[in-house]
Amino acid sequence: MILRSTLVAIAMATFTITAHAETDNSLAGNYLAGRTAAKLRDTSAASNYFAAALGEDPQNPVLIERLFQLQLAAGDLPAAEESAAKVITFNSQQRMARIVLGLKAFRDRQYSDARANFAESSYTPAGELTSNLLSAWSYAGEGSINAAMKELDKLDLQEGFANFKALHVALISDYLGSNVRAESAYRKAYEQAGTSLRVVQAFGNFLERNDKTAEAIKIYSGYLTAVQHNVLVEAALASAQSGIKPEPFVATPAAGAGEVLFSLAAAMNEEQTIDAAQIYAQMALQLSTDRPVTQSLLGDILTDMKSYQAANDAFEKIPTTSPLRTYADTEIAINLQRLDQNKSAVERLKTVLAKDSKNLDAWTSLGNIYRVNNENENAVAAYTEAIKLLPEKGSGNWQLYYNRGIAHEHMKAFDKSEADFREALNISADEPSVLNYLGYALIDRGQKLDEAIGMVKRAVDLRPNDGYIVDSLGWAYYTLGDYEQAVGYLERAVDLAPYDAVIAEHLGDAYWRVGRKVEAGFQYQHAKDNHPEADDAVRIEAKVKNGLTDSPKATAADVKPAVKK
Repeated sequence: MILRSTLVAIAMATFTITAHAETDNSLAGNYLAGRTAAKLRDTSAASNYFAAALGEDPQNPVLIERLFQLQLAAGDLPAAEESAAKVITFNSQQRMARIVLGLKAFRDRQYSDARANFAESSYTPAGELTSNLLSAWSYAGEGSINAAMKELDKLDLQEGFANFKALHVALISDYLGSNVRAESAYRKAYEQAGTSLRVVQAFGNFLERNDKTAEAIKIYSGYLTAVQHNVLVEAALASAQSGIKPEPFVATPAAGAGEVLFSLAAAMNEEQTIDAAQIYAQMALQLSTDRPVTQSLLGDILTDMKSYQAANDAFEKIPTTSPLRTYADTEIAINLQRLDQNKSAVERLKTVLAKDSKNLDAWTSLGNIYRVNNENENAVAAYTEAIKLLPEKGSGNWQLYYNRGIAHEHMKAFDKSEADFREALNISADEPSVLNYLGYALIDRGQKLDEAIGMVKRAVDLRPNDGYIVDSLGWAYYTLGDYEQAVGYLERAVDLAPYDAVIAEHLGDAYWRVGRKVEAGFQYQHAKDNHPEADDAVRIEAKVKNGLTDSPKATAADVKPAVKK
C-alpha cells in the first residue's frame, strides 16, 4: 500500500490527475499499470494502458512520448508515425521521432524531407551513424552517387564507423551501377570484416552477378570453414554451385535503408542498448526485403530480453520455406522450455529432428531440456546423438561432454560421468565449470583427493568471483574435515551469492562444526528464507530446528553441493 501511494504521488507530480483518479480505470491507475507492464516488457499491455491514460489527458506530453516508444517497440509503425508527429510539437529533437518521420518521408520518396528529419536526430554518436547512413541512401534514391559518398565520408570522424562505411559504399555503388567502385569497396569491407555474415553474403552476391562465381564459392567456403555452420551461407553456396545467378543483395533504396537499420540493430544487441536494438529491428522490418533474417534477429533480441513469448511470436513469422525456419523452431522450443511448456518444447524439437535427424543444434537443445527437467536417461541419449554428429573435436565442443557428464552423474553412473568430464577437459583444459564439477564430485566420493582439490583451486583461480565455484572449494575443505579453512571460503561464497539457499546452508554447517552455533542458526534461517527447492527445504528446516548431528563427518544427509544450473 505504501509503494502504491508513492507511485501515485510520482504520477501526480508528472501530470494532473482527474477527479476520479482513485478508480481502477483512472488516469493514475492506467499510468501506473502501463509503467508496470513496460518494466515487464509487455509492450502490448503497456501500450493499451498508456493509450487509455491518454484518452483521459490527450495533450499530456509524457504520455504521448511513452506511448510512442511502446508503439515502436511493438512494431506498430503506423501508430508510431502518428505519435511521432505529436512528439516533435513539444520535443522537436526527439531522436527516434525524427527517425520515424524521416523513414516515412523516405518511403514516400520525399528524400529531402527525410534528410531534414535525419539531421535533427544526429546529436549523439548513434544518431550520427544512423543519420549519415540513411541520408546516403536517400541520395542513392535520387541517383546522386557523389552526394551519397560525401555523406558517407562524414563517418570518417569516428574510427568505429569504418566497417559500416565500407559496406554501404559498396552497396550504394552496386545499386547505382558503379561496379568498379563497388568491387573495391566490397573487397575493403571483406578485408576489414571477413567474418561478418552480411559482408560475406553481399560480397558473394556481387561476385556471382559479375561472372566471378568461382571466387564467390571460395568466399562462402572460407566463411563456413571458419564458423563451421550457417544455413544462409550454405544456401548461397549451393545456389552458386548450381549456377543460378542471384537477384541483387540490395535492389532498392528502401531495402538499403532496411539494411542500415538491421545492421544497427545487430550491433546494439547488448545488455545496455538492447531496448534500442528492438526498436531498430522493428523499423528494419518495415523496409527490409530480407524479412526472415530481420525477423530472426528480432526473435533473438526478444529472447535476450527474456520476452520469450514475444520472441516466439517473432520466430513463428519466419516462412517454412526459409533456410532459417529450422533455427526458428529450435529457438521456439528452447523458449517454450523457459516458459515451462516442456512437453511442447520436446514435441517441437522432435518435429525438427524428424525432418533432419542430423541436426546437431536440435539434438543438443533436446538434451538440455531433458537434463534441466531431470530426465537424465533421455538427456544422455540426446547428447550421445549430438556427439556422434560433431565434425571434429574442438574448443567449442567441451560443453556437450560436460552436460552429458552431469546427466550421467545424476544417474549415479560415476565412471561414465568422470569419463565425460575428462574428455571435456581434454578438449578445453581450463574450463572452470568442468574443473569445479569434476573436482567436487571426486572429493564427495573420497577419490583422487589431491588431484580433485587441485581442480577446484584452479577453478577458483580462473573464476574468483563465482560464488558457486568458491562454495565448492569451501565445501571441499569441509568434506576433508578442515572446517576453519572451509569457513573462510564459504563466507566469501555467501558474499558472492547471497540469495542461494544451499550456499548459506553450507556456511551454517561450517559454523556449526567450529562451534559458532548461533551464527550457524542464523545461516540456516537465511537459507530457509531464500526459497530453497522442495527437497532442500525439508533438510534445511530440520537444521533450523535441531542443528547438525554430533558426527563431524559430512554426509549426504547433511547437505548437497550447490550447483549453478
